[in-house]
Amino acid sequence: MSIVTSLDSSIEEHVHREVDNEQLWVSRKSFYETGFALVSYLLPDDVKAMVSAEVNELLAGQSVRRDLHLAETSNSPRYMRNITAADIRAHAGAAVALYNSPAFVKALSSVAGEQVLECPYEPEHYIITHLERPGDTHGWHWDDYSFGVIFVVDCPDVEFGGFVQTVPNTAWDKKNPQVFKQLVNHPIYSYELRPGDVYLLRTDTTLHRVHPVEEGATRTIINMAYAAERDLSKEISHETMEDLFRI
Repeated sequence: MSIVTSLDSSIEEHVHREVDNEQLWVSRKSFYETGFALVSYLLPDDVKAMVSAEVNELLAGQSVRRDLHLAETSNSPRYMRNITAADIRAHAGAAVALYNSPAFVKALSSVAGEQVLECPYEPEHYIITHLERPGDTHGWHWDDYSFGVIFVVDCPDVEFGGFVQTVPNTAWDKKNPQVFKQLVNHPIYSYELRPGDVYLLRTDTTLHRVHPVEEGATRTIINMAYAAERDLSKEISHETMEDLFRI
């Protein structure tokens, strides 16, 4: 049995046995109201372990350091190490299998309240990021597509940063992002996370960032981008992704 089939079967069986309508309803309500839903319960422990092991293996072998500011998000910082979708895809392991899992996508769609689709722009399918130095952060930004699924491989206690902050119901104008105005005019939500957590984020209308990590703290995640039907007819440019992965 291939890793793709094995992983999908494990998720399908887990969802059937362990996930109930009340859990999905609570997540769907949170996602509708705040653009954020914790969905860790959708994945069994064996799948989480497989993905975590692969992410750590890839980080040890081929991550690249990035330190830059992006104009399209009011020059917010990106201080991190990361691994591109192309390198993850070439590994052809658990992360790719998870992204493509019909059982996982079906469960995500139940939470989102609409069909979750493969992102049409392959470089955004999956990205590994690792924060390791004091002040490392994935600064305030929006994403091009409707959904982000973030699997937390490692993160510090909340006192050491690395938690997620969001501003829902906001819009991204790449030519005039006005990030600070959004922060002043809307409430900011903050979420404490733990290793093994998975969350669904409405990334195109939710301004979000990872709070900078403190001395001695590290944070590792794999982000998976998905589209909604409405995204497929949009004209979407990809300046921030192209800048982020330009060496």
